[in-house]
Amino acid sequence: MSAPPHILAAPPVPARPAIRTVARQVEVAWFSALCSDDYEFLGVPDGGLRSSYEHCGDIVRRADALGYQNILLPSGWIAGQDPMAFAAALAPQTKQIMQLVALRMGEVWPPMLARAISTVDHLSQGRLAINIISSDLPGLKESNEDRYARSGEIIQILQKLWSTDGPLQWRGRFYNFDLASCEPAKPYQQNGGPLLYFGGISPAAQELCAKHCDVFLMWPETEEHLAATMKGMSALAAQHGRVIDYGLRIHAIVRETEAEARDAAKRLISKLDLSKGQEIRERSQDSQSAGVRRQDELRTKADSDLFIEPHLWSGVGLARSGCGSALVGDPDQVLAKLERYMDMGIRAFIFSGYPHEEECDLFAKHILPRLPTCRLNEVQQRRISNPVTPLTTAPRQ
Repeated sequence: MSAPPHILAAPPVPARPAIRTVARQVEVAWFSALCSDDYEFLGVPDGGLRSSYEHCGDIVRRADALGYQNILLPSGWIAGQDPMAFAAALAPQTKQIMQLVALRMGEVWPPMLARAISTVDHLSQGRLAINIISSDLPGLKESNEDRYARSGEIIQILQKLWSTDGPLQWRGRFYNFDLASCEPAKPYQQNGGPLLYFGGISPAAQELCAKHCDVFLMWPETEEHLAATMKGMSALAAQHGRVIDYGLRIHAIVRETEAEARDAAKRLISKLDLSKGQEIRERSQDSQSAGVRRQDELRTKADSDLFIEPHLWSGVGLARSGCGSALVGDPDQVLAKLERYMDMGIRAFIFSGYPHEEECDLFAKHILPRLPTCRLNEVQQRRISNPVTPLTTAPRQ
């Protein structure tokens, strides 16, 4: 009798593209459900898991105590927390964790956005990264071309403000201004400011990341497709004289045995009404994006238990826009999958699970201590000791 598919010999790991962080180490992040995305049973709202400051703060403080290097704070027009305001409140309450703040480009006048980023960067002493978002602004529909062009212009403004001493004149398609000084925008992090993470699969999205950002975030995919995406992005970045890093945003269900993990996955969707799941998915600002459509397409190719490939389960996407699949298995199985991803060149993971605080504990228990971890902003010399800025030790003007 042939062996079950999940224990067949794994195929060779796809070739690694050029990456910025060459050492085999990874930044491991968790997720705080700022946008009404926490459940015991997927699609069944629970008042105890609402996106309150208290609950979302508990997730961040727990991830900090457990040793995760980063935590994603999402953005959306859904009852919950504004990610930048929330990050400012949590920064003094945490000891070592970074906060990856999702910022939708165009919501704030760029010079004031730069000042807000500088404020939180100093509050956290450099424990800040930015997840660039280019989806539609709440209540406004625009073309992809306009959204990505504006995002690219804003990123360039931020980077100019972070690196320019003295005045700055900007003349662009969307913004025109004359600043007498860039001092209010100076970040705590040196050598380029906070790292910029970005995800998207449309050509305009990938061009934006290749040209301006530091970490390209991907959603769950087959290994073959991930490798092809990374190879293409590496070539695109090289056209701009750049090398970037790669990250994977994915859910996780890890238990002592594979059977227990699969049972937990089944339990998660056991009370789901598919029409309610569709309603939840359509709330998101990115519900019609190319990336979301690709996640939906993958689910149509899954087996009867919703597995896309061994240990990659697509059930989460039944009631969630965006990242729609989870790694499911025992600790050795999940670790083996993560090691393959690392061998492919992935250098950042952003995990989550339902309920988020409980799964944060389980992942930290079974997987986190077994991974070679780092903080990308320290590896890349963005966060250094005793930086000289207008809010630290630079001469007052």
